[in-house]
Amino acid sequence: MKYAAINSLLGGSIYRFQEQLLRRPTFTYLRELERSQWLSRQEIEQLQLQKLQNLLSVAMQHCPWHAERIQAAGLELSYPLTISDYHKLPTMNKADASANRDRLVWHDVPGGAFRYNTGGSSGSPLTFYYGRQRQASDAAGRMRARRWWGVEPGEREVYLWGAPVELNKTDRIKTLRDRLVNQLVLNAFNMSPSQMDIYVKTIQSWQPRSIYGYASSLALLAMHAKERNARFSLPKLRVVCTTGEPLFPHQRSLIQEVFGVPVANEFGSRDIGFTAHEAPHGQMLLLSESIFMEVLDNQGKPVKSGEMGEAVMSGLCSDAQPFIRYRTGDMVRMSEESCQNGQGLHIISEVVGRSTDFLVKSDGTIMHALAGIYVLRAVEGVAEFKLIQHELRSLEVLVVPNMNWRDVALRTIEAGLKKRMGEDMNILIRLVDNIAAEASGKQRYVVSHVRLAGSLGIASSNSITNSRRTE
Repeated sequence: MKYAAINSLLGGSIYRFQEQLLRRPTFTYLRELERSQWLSRQEIEQLQLQKLQNLLSVAMQHCPWHAERIQAAGLELSYPLTISDYHKLPTMNKADASANRDRLVWHDVPGGAFRYNTGGSSGSPLTFYYGRQRQASDAAGRMRARRWWGVEPGEREVYLWGAPVELNKTDRIKTLRDRLVNQLVLNAFNMSPSQMDIYVKTIQSWQPRSIYGYASSLALLAMHAKERNARFSLPKLRVVCTTGEPLFPHQRSLIQEVFGVPVANEFGSRDIGFTAHEAPHGQMLLLSESIFMEVLDNQGKPVKSGEMGEAVMSGLCSDAQPFIRYRTGDMVRMSEESCQNGQGLHIISEVVGRSTDFLVKSDGTIMHALAGIYVLRAVEGVAEFKLIQHELRSLEVLVVPNMNWRDVALRTIEAGLKKRMGEDMNILIRLVDNIAAEASGKQRYVVSHVRLAGSLGIASSNSITNSRRTE
């Protein structure tokens, strides 16, 4: 057996051992997903109803806030749930989840409940809890999606992802674990030209089966490699998977050109989890066994078939802190067509997410917007925020405080941003009552007026030239 095959087999075995050790039913759920994806659409929707009923029963027993809403809606869970029954429940939003967290969490959920923060790209960070079932759903859902592209668990992957400024003991252990399961993480928060040169060589040497990362960061790296005339030779590579933000057509073309394989876009969020993934035939398939999605208008009514509306989801594996009829803020369009490959999964024809800009350090290092977002999301007392980089050394931070705000947070925010962006960054923090949307009506939570040089600016933009941007 060749070394690469042995390496992949070992990585997969270690991955399975890790999941068993952590009591995560990841590979059990993967086997279920491999079977259930071939059910008919009607059978999958019946499975969703069964899981919804189980989720509501958990919420009724262990989550007082949900229990009150279920009772007020007059739902009788001893009878089989119908869609009309489900629609009697009011929707919930991020503010509800934040304000009522202590009455939403099932702390004694089997396997434990783990505290987590949303990425904050919506401008309103959320602290919530997730359990082993949710972890298994995310991991198994991605594994199944990778298999659509010919990538097996344990095969080599590169992640262009956010990383801490300084690695603590836990981070170093995670880095070792990543390497053992054949996952190599490159820091998307440090995209200086010299660092990107290293990334190009590292990817070439690693010979991954798949590459995964922020859409804008991957496009930036692809443009850098193209300008350097760097030629990848990656015969094992099957797919580049993008996530975290909208993938624009010119970015897709650029990434495909440079890496020489198709690009598959992913849709998800930290609070709801892995939601959908693009299949080789071009359709984006919903993880229907774990996510029940509605598309509603501003009045909370279902939109007509094929119309754009807000994605309102119930996380069918969110037992530690149930998200039930949760308004995500993402705009989507569902398709009535069937899967071209014969799967019964639902199809999303369009996702309109929230786009962000890069942040740039004074030495020219380019960082994904999450480098700044991560600082704000970790500060207690921040209800909403917006970062505006006016010049190379000038960063304005707008903060809407909540009831937990303390003035010490000002120093925490400044120190955190200077650690990310350098001590020479002039940071102005302003407390405001609200943060207005852009003229287009869209929200942008990181805005940079610092122009990236040449083609790098085009790669990171949502249009062919920055002057055509409408956000």
